[in-house]
Amino acid sequence: MGKMAVSTEQLKYLRLLGEQYPTVEALCTEITKLGAQLSLPKGTEHFMSDIHGEYEAFCHIMRNCSGVIREKVYLWLGDQLTESEADALCTLIYYPDEILRQQHQKGDVPVEWYRKQTDCMLHLARMLSSKYTREKVRRMMPDDWSFLLDELMHYQNDESGEGGEQGDNRKAYHDAILTSLIVTCGIDSFLTSLASLIRNLAVDRLHVVGDIFDRGPRADSIMDILMHHHSVDIEWGNHDVLWMGAASGSLCCIAGVLRNSLSYGNMDILERGYGIPLRELILFAEKTYPDMPEDKAAVWAITVIMFKLEGQLIRRNPDFGMEDRLLLHRIDRENHVIEIDGKKWPVRPNPLPTVLKEDAYALTPEEEHVMAGLRSAFTHSIRLHEHVTFLYRRGWMYRTFNGNLLFHGCVPLCEDGSFLVKAIHGKKLSGKELMDDADEVARRAFYEGDLQALDFMWYLWCGSDSPVCGRQIKTFARAFIPDESAWEEPRNAYYKWYNSEEKCREILEAFGLTEPESCIINGHTPIRVTHGESPLKAGGRLVVIDGGFCRAYQKTTGIAGYTLIANSHGMRLMSHQPFTSLRDAQLHGRDIHSQSFEFATYPKRKYVLDTDHGKLLKERMEDLMLLLEACRSGAVNLQK
Repeated sequence: MGKMAVSTEQLKYLRLLGEQYPTVEALCTEITKLGAQLSLPKGTEHFMSDIHGEYEAFCHIMRNCSGVIREKVYLWLGDQLTESEADALCTLIYYPDEILRQQHQKGDVPVEWYRKQTDCMLHLARMLSSKYTREKVRRMMPDDWSFLLDELMHYQNDESGEGGEQGDNRKAYHDAILTSLIVTCGIDSFLTSLASLIRNLAVDRLHVVGDIFDRGPRADSIMDILMHHHSVDIEWGNHDVLWMGAASGSLCCIAGVLRNSLSYGNMDILERGYGIPLRELILFAEKTYPDMPEDKAAVWAITVIMFKLEGQLIRRNPDFGMEDRLLLHRIDRENHVIEIDGKKWPVRPNPLPTVLKEDAYALTPEEEHVMAGLRSAFTHSIRLHEHVTFLYRRGWMYRTFNGNLLFHGCVPLCEDGSFLVKAIHGKKLSGKELMDDADEVARRAFYEGDLQALDFMWYLWCGSDSPVCGRQIKTFARAFIPDESAWEEPRNAYYKWYNSEEKCREILEAFGLTEPESCIINGHTPIRVTHGESPLKAGGRLVVIDGGFCRAYQKTTGIAGYTLIANSHGMRLMSHQPFTSLRDAQLHGRDIHSQSFEFATYPKRKYVLDTDHGKLLKERMEDLMLLLEACRSGAVNLQK
């Protein structure tokens, strides 16, 4: 065989690739391993959105994998367990530390109870692991127990009764491991690790489609969980972008974060969660608005500062097209009215001692001092910067994944359904290009911190044509005008056109997705189930999974959120009823009641071969096959 004809660049690449494989046998092993992996079923994907700081509900849905674990328990163990036993096993898998603590509080835990729970959990782990390579399963195992987990998971009962001495040996080995774990008191830690493995195996990939922050009290704790998840991506929501802008140093975004947090009574996330002191702001508020209660004075003080800062930003960025929001200077303070679009609205007689008639948007020296201190606190908070760095590292404006398009808000459209062209910083952009540019500028804001990019973070947060917002936020009207008809927030035309299957397919195609099963997965707009609204739009080509994690929305939506499950057979929505509390779930085994609705069944089962990861594996296999051919022809020599 003559030497294979390859270019100089190819040869250089193949020689570098060959450094990873000392022998032809090692190369053949890798090619075989990759080819076999392509034949495995596609892993389960879990989609969530609009968590809004609701840590307890989020924590429970993460632990029960939107009901997937309960389904598998009843599917694979339903004939062996009573309903109460199955429910108790589920709770043990969700909260092993708490349940084991409860068991010990009752007295000595029976050995048989340990054996039964271990056998059931190992059976679940074996079944769930069938979608993965053994190597990947090992990587999911906690290091301390990986050897024993691997040994026990690959022990098989000889159900035929014909195992003979070999079958007896394996059973004795299995029993000896469990006995030793119980005797050494290591069984509790082992079961906790096994429960964690089951939860990891149940979901191969987690997608968070925006809005982790604001409203609920513990977005920081949610971020801690996400940072330790084995496989997660995040599509930024407008509330996430607001916090990202604040951490980057945008004064407007800092004021917006403070106003949201204080309005919802969430001072803890600022002071205890991120170490951002509010003392200067509160002292300033007490001094400036002495007739108000302390909490309301603080909200009002930052609200006035926020409108001033926004006014300054709008003036220096005319291309944002947001001059209609310059309203502070138009208040008739003597008659308590404001004229907007030719209509006069009564306004609340709120005090405005710091708003100067000659320039309503100028900060007073005291306000400048307060904001300078807050800016320093936000930009120097170590924990906040750890979380925001993670949002940049694992987050995007949008994501295409396994044939689906994920984004939080919208692809801005004109009333006629065409892609809206937005002129930003001298560039006219629309559709995918607009989203890509927004992603680039958002990263520049954090990593470079130039004023133009920082201002754009605020625009992304609340711009009516922003891809993560897409509506005209009426914060000013809500603060000043008691007539709620002035609060209506017009939305981008996308929210009219997203009911059109043809338009959704056009959007998908613009992002390079042409498969018949492809769909858009959205968050951002709560689904009003009580009004008969469906989360499925455009004949199933678009799914909105914001159903109301936020407690403040649950009276309107009627439920406590949608999540989405996509496995190798199809896609299904899970609708969830309101969650009581973690304590109730741990003490009484209360699960979130969820309903499953399958809306897309694939014509044939999907395998790793059909996924984005599969495409990368195929490319690597092709490169390795080329290397193998080069080795056999003598063009490349391996180390041995």
